[in-house]
Amino acid sequence: MEQKLRRDRCMGDNLRKLRKRSGLSQEKLCAELQRHFCDIGRSTYEKYENGELNIRISVLIQLRKIYGCTYDDFFEGLDVQEPDCAPDL
Repeated sequence: MEQKLRRDRCMGDNLRKLRKRSGLSQEKLCAELQRHFCDIGRSTYEKYENGELNIRISVLIQLRKIYGCTYDDFFEGLDVQEPDCAPDL
């Protein structure tokens, strides 16, 4: 069973910042993710960055490896944001 994060904050800005800091386009990042066995297309990744789709935990794990960052980098500043979607009941 695949698990997904329940999103009530938008980490899209952090995903975009990390990608740009690494000098990767969305297309090149997706090619790199596919080399790490994450079958993610550019349109799906774009939805992650735009906050339109929940990111899979397996993708976060691979992104951390690709970027050489910590998990904290994905969640930076989210503790001061207001929730951007209603919680699931």
